[in-house]
Amino acid sequence: MSRPLHILLVDDEALARSRLQTLLADATHSDPTLPPLVVHQATGSAQAWALLQAAPIELILLDIHMPGQDGLSLAAGLRSLAQPPALVFVTAHSLHAVNAFELDALDYLTKPVRLARLQQTLAKLLRQRAPAPPQSTGALLIQDRGRTERVPLDEVIYFKAELKYVTVRTAEHSYILDSALNELEARHAVQFLRIHRNALVARRALRTLEKHHDPEEGEGWAVRLQGIAEPLAVSRRQLPAVRAALRSHEDPSITPP
Repeated sequence: MSRPLHILLVDDEALARSRLQTLLADATHSDPTLPPLVVHQATGSAQAWALLQAAPIELILLDIHMPGQDGLSLAAGLRSLAQPPALVFVTAHSLHAVNAFELDALDYLTKPVRLARLQQTLAKLLRQRAPAPPQSTGALLIQDRGRTERVPLDEVIYFKAELKYVTVRTAEHSYILDSALNELEARHAVQFLRIHRNALVARRALRTLEKHHDPEEGEGWAVRLQGIAEPLAVSRRQLPAVRAALRSHEDPSITPP
């Protein structure tokens, strides 16, 4: 049996929470491929934070207009977590859609929520949750000091674009490859994940996501990779993909900072 999916409903209206719980039960009954759903409920942000500490929440269905801290403020706070749960806004006010997606929301549902629309959202989450495809085998042929070096792909930790060339980094060596990062990404997407316009990292090497200060880009995020000491910057555009890769990784040694 697949591991349960823990979902947190955050809404100050009991009727709205009850309707969502009923729709989630209907989704489970109509789609036997869904994992078991464990549904938690919170009436506001304070209770939501308490449940986030107590249960392995992977998805939050969040209302925007609530007494006290509203949904947008709670969502902004979630970004401080190294591996925040996926976030879906559920509200009658569609004018907030732009703000929602600026906060890395997975989706945006308008009330009253329809079952078919909720099922689309769950399917989107499960695609992110699925383990990465099996790694392909292969090697790179690199010209190094007048000779050809064969570097197995499963030893490469990252590719980083440097001017007209690409640095290929393993735990022991760095090589220069006359290639384009886009070509490497297209050829080896099974094993490597784009984290920045200038970098691809080995999915197997991902360890943690942490706050990071870059002299050029300012405050942001970076990943730590197994086998090397220095962190690599993660662009804002690629942040959701990196978080999804960390959430779907089954290696228990991966922990938040």
